This record gives sequence, C-alpha cells and structure tokens, in this order.
Amino acid sequence: MTADNQKKGASRRAFLKGAVAAGGAVAGAGMTRAAEPDPLITEVQEWASGLGEGVDATPYGMPIRFEDDVIRRNVEWLTADTISSINFTPIHALDGTITPQGCAFERHHSGAIELRKEDYRLMINGMVDKPMIFTYADLERFPRENHVYFCECAANTGMEWAGAQLNGAQFTHGMIHNMEYSGVPLRTLLTEAGMETTGDLSDKWIYVEGADASSNGRSIPMEKALDDVLVAFKANGEALRKEHGYPVRLVVPGWEGNMWVKWLRRIEVLDGPVESREETSKYTDTLANGISRKWTWEMDAKSVVTSPSPQSPITHGPGPLVITGLAWSGHGKITRVDVSTDGGKNWQQARLAAEGQSKALSRFYLEIDWDGSEMLLQSRAHDETGYVQPTKDELREIRGENSIYHNNCIQTWWVKENGEAENVEVS
Repeated sequence: MTADNQKKGASRRAFLKGAVAAGGAVAGAGMTRAAEPDPLITEVQEWASGLGEGVDATPYGMPIRFEDDVIRRNVEWLTADTISSINFTPIHALDGTITPQGCAFERHHSGAIELRKEDYRLMINGMVDKPMIFTYADLERFPRENHVYFCECAANTGMEWAGAQLNGAQFTHGMIHNMEYSGVPLRTLLTEAGMETTGDLSDKWIYVEGADASSNGRSIPMEKALDDVLVAFKANGEALRKEHGYPVRLVVPGWEGNMWVKWLRRIEVLDGPVESREETSKYTDTLANGISRKWTWEMDAKSVVTSPSPQSPITHGPGPLVITGLAWSGHGKITRVDVSTDGGKNWQQARLAAEGQSKALSRFYLEIDWDGSEMLLQSRAHDETGYVQPTKDELREIRGENSIYHNNCIQTWWVKENGEAENVEVS
C-alpha cells in the first residue's frame, strides 16, 4: 500500500470511527439509528419469497397502488360539470421538473374529444400563397424538434386574489405542467404554405382553432408564431393523451395555457387579431376601476414551495428538513430562487437542481435544520430579465382584487409545530 493509500485508509477509518461516535447526534437530528436488529433487513420478506407479477399485470400508465393518491384532482364547486372543467396537477407529490402526462392538469371548454389520427386534418389558409391541408402522416414527414416547456393556465392561483382560499399547492398552483414536446415548428408549416417569413411582419397575425365544439379560437401575433411556437404530436416521448389534445396540439412557450389550442384544426393568417370570445370577454385582467388589461399573454416569473405544504406536511420531528418547490417564467430562464421561513423578513438563496431552462420549470431545494418551531414558508423567483416575483400586496396595489388571471404572487404556508401546514396571508 502506498503512503497516499495509507493516508486515505487512515482517513476513512477515522471518518467511520467518528461517524459511529456521532451516532447519538445523528439520531437526535431525526435519523434512525438501529439499536436492535431490524427484521425488515434480517428476515426474508413476503415480496422476496416467491415470484412477482408478469409484465402484463400492470395496466399502462398506472403507478403502484401505494402511490394511488398521486392523482389530478378537481374542485366540485369550481367545476360543477364535466364539459367546461379543470383539474389540478399533484405538484406537492412530485419531484424533479417533468410532469407525467397522467398527472398533468386538464382544461376543457366543451369536453375532451376522441379524434383518430386517420381523421385528423390541419388547414392553413388566409394570407398565404398556397392554402394547404395537412394530414397527421404529413406532419410526421417534416423535420421535428424536441423542447421542454411549462404550460400554465392563466387562472392558476386565481382564487387567491381575494385572500387565502384553497388549502394546498395542488389547488393553488396546480394548473401547470412541464413536459417535453415533440413536433414541427409552426414557422416550417407557414413557409410550406408560401407565407413570407422575412421583412416587416408587425401587422400580421394568426388565428388558431381547435376541432372540439368550443374551437377555443385565439389570435397570436406573427412575431411569436414564427419564434418558438410548435405544432406538437408527442409529449414525454409518447402520443398526446386525449385530454391534452390528441393527436395534435399547439405549444406556445411562456404564454398562457388558453393559447395552447388542443385538437388543432385550423391556422389562418390575417392582418389583425380576430377579437374572439376567449380574448375579449374572457382571459382579460380586470383592474380595480373596472377596466380590463388586454393581450396579457406572457406568464410572469412565479414560484411555490411544494413541500412542506398543506398536502405534504412534515411527518418527522426536529432535525434535517428538505424544503423544495418549483419556479418558472414565461420570459426565459429562472436564475435564482430565495426562500424565507419567517414570512419574508429574511431570505436564504435556495439551490437550483439544474441550470434554468427557458420557459420551463426549475426545481429548487433548501436544506435546513428544523428546530420544530412554526414557520411562514415563502419562495421568491428571479428570472434572466431581472424580474423578481412580487408580493400579493404589490400586485393588489396595481390591479386590485377583481382579477382572476395572472396572479404570480408570493405564496405563504404557515407550518405549525406539529408539521401540518395551512394556506395563509402575511402583510
């Protein structure tokens, strides 16, 4: 053994010796130190005593039964019928950033429809040289791209304008998902239809419609349409689920989810916006004086602590605690997230799990030594433009309490001594 290896061996022995000596301290910090042999380790368990189930035993997409509470949930008084409805992603029970399709929130204006690939058609018309109709098979033949983006409903956190309402991150912030989309850039299809994509296009718009009964028509400025909009037919590597617009949907990165038209059937090139129902009487931001802001497409920087939270309480005593959550911005990358345990009086910079991706969720962590006392947990996001997530009071000062949409306020969880949490406001 070389001198270096001897030193390493001695260092390791010293570390192990110190770790054993510190066992009581580790246990006191909330970790388990076995005083007696643990039968779960020393005895052969039922699951290791025979053969398990075959590959056909688990239906596609179903988690193990011990995780069957990790599901989308709705609120009966908010969505009283199954036609115009919404449910919420269980963000409190997830980690990382990619949302499984089976957990990703849904929003329907006239119910989710079944449309076969063979029956699918996408028309591009209006101010183009060659109006065209594409089949699903046609779309598959174009060069495609893969991008991870978040999709957030403009009404996410909307109930909180008037005060702390729904108890739990799933219900306050769960109208969001983050998936890897595969598809064809809209620019490619517009070019194929003979539209000029260079020069001054400031007066050009597109109008997009879905194949469902509502059609959910929305106008999009041409500058955005040619930038990063995607005609997508896969998510997280698989076909879109029915509820997410199978077989083809629009992806409009960083902009409100209502513009991500599902079951995409038509794109018309125009010299101005259509002023449809969904962009006049709906999806506008009403201010305190009754006037509504219009064309508020982009989703501002936002974050939320997902654990601890009302649906994810602390279940152990004082000691090591991982605070975690999500942050995102429709303006680009998340560059920093701060966390406060005292209602915003003091802040600590959290650790980003990975460098922020543009218009995608970022996961943050803050590891602390919890002393068992109450906390007022908050998170505050910063994006690459320098924008800092505001407090609810700062938003209300400008917009009042009459809004429904675009509430990106700092969220507060009151964590009690017993580890349970409630949705509260602080000022």
